[in-house]
Amino acid sequence: MFSQLGDKLQEIFKDLRGHGTISEANIDAALRQVRLALLEADVDFQVAKEFIARIKEKALGEAVLRSITPGQQIVKIFYDELSILLGGDPAAAGLDLGKPGRILIIGLNGSGKTTSAAKLARLLKKQGRAPVLVACDLQRPAAIEQLATLGKEIDVPVHTPDPNEKNVQRAAAAALESPAFAEPTVGQAIFDTAGRQEIDAGLIEELKQLKDFLQPQETLLVVDAATGQQAVSVATHFNDALQITGIILTKLDGDARGGAALSMREVTQRPIKFVGTGEKLDQFEPFVPERLAGRILGMGDVVGLVEKAAETIEIEDAERLERKLRSASFDFNDFLAQFKMLRKMGPLENVLGMLPGMSNVQGLSIDEKQLKRTEAIVLSMTSEERTRPQILNARRRQRIARGSGSTVTEVNDLVRRFDQMRKMMKNAGKMKKMMAQMARMRK
Repeated sequence: MFSQLGDKLQEIFKDLRGHGTISEANIDAALRQVRLALLEADVDFQVAKEFIARIKEKALGEAVLRSITPGQQIVKIFYDELSILLGGDPAAAGLDLGKPGRILIIGLNGSGKTTSAAKLARLLKKQGRAPVLVACDLQRPAAIEQLATLGKEIDVPVHTPDPNEKNVQRAAAAALESPAFAEPTVGQAIFDTAGRQEIDAGLIEELKQLKDFLQPQETLLVVDAATGQQAVSVATHFNDALQITGIILTKLDGDARGGAALSMREVTQRPIKFVGTGEKLDQFEPFVPERLAGRILGMGDVVGLVEKAAETIEIEDAERLERKLRSASFDFNDFLAQFKMLRKMGPLENVLGMLPGMSNVQGLSIDEKQLKRTEAIVLSMTSEERTRPQILNARRRQRIARGSGSTVTEVNDLVRRFDQMRKMMKNAGKMKKMMAQMARMRK
């Protein structure tokens, strides 16, 4: 998401930076292009109009126009205003929960409510809290089964209603009286509710009654970012009726234009608190406006990248691989381990996009199918072949190609690139030793 918008904005600002001096005409022309880019990305018309007006007011200030680097100053103004538009203070994205606390999850069918409830429970558990999931979607038995399955997967208790129960308030009351809530360790109860294909009076009334009964500290609306302008309308309607406390934006990893995320905070005046960045349960994170603004403008998100690496990569594994690289004893087993470490961090294209300047590099697109073929080739090798790549003769390579569903040419290419990498490591090791010897001789 945001790739098209990001590319257009970066191109506009690249041109603006190229001017030694900037006039009001330059700024007007650039902001017209920015406004069009925002509208094409499905940003709400009124939001885009007011956003551009705020930037123009600040960009036309004397301090900017007479600056040595006016283009950079305008980019900084845009970044600051974009961060405010997305939510401003990242502290507002936290959950306002006591212990125990109650969280009500609401939204339309297909927005990802049930999965988001489980993802949130996993995140709270990781933070040292003790969540319990409560299935309150009496419209879809499949949603109850799904929540129970996800709860087992993340090892979080799940309360399911009586199969004959038709009243959501009674189902919630039964959950609060169940043995799961008798445990002294229970911290937060997450209530997954029913949705509809579209907003209707019956759905809203049911949710109002449930909210009045539960008195939750947080009422979180789950919105599918891929629905564009409709997502803004849905958020407005739910907020007017139920006074939501925040938004969970799902499918932020998709190829939609992303305008919903840019409009949501401004239209509802409620913060985006969490975002789903993939289908897996660990692909869910607190929303930090400044980081997304930086990624849209090609500034990267180094802090986010470091945090993601710290969460997914074991220090011992990283140190062991570093020693292997230094000693040039790196083999296909190590290659596979390193490959899996990187894959844990999510799609590699997303990971590279978190590096400054990499989001709009031509040819950055990563073929995930090719990466899977590469992994399949290595997995088709025997343990001895991975440890001693030099024994990979023609017959062995043919067997590996058949086993991995690839061609002998692809196997040969991988082995050739691997050999080149090992030689580079070996040469780097020799160079390091030589430099150390020269340093000792000087002493």
